[in-house]
Amino acid sequence: MSKKPPAGPVTPASYGEAVQHLEELIAGLESGQLPLERLLAQYQRGTELLKYCRDSLQAVEDQVKVLDQQGALKPWMPE
Repeated sequence: MSKKPPAGPVTPASYGEAVQHLEELIAGLESGQLPLERLLAQYQRGTELLKYCRDSLQAVEDQVKVLDQQGALKPWMPE
């Protein structure tokens, strides 16, 4: 009996959790021991996690730009 991936994408609780999952996925992909279907599913999940990480980093970068321009803490509103 094989484990199936979750039905839909699960949003990580944090950036750190997403990075940890990515590292685990990469290790599995590099092992060369996954069946093709699982390999594809894990690759797809990896791309979702990578997008989450990039979006998170972009949001932080945008917030830093707001702080830099204003010189003071200001409520940040994503565009």
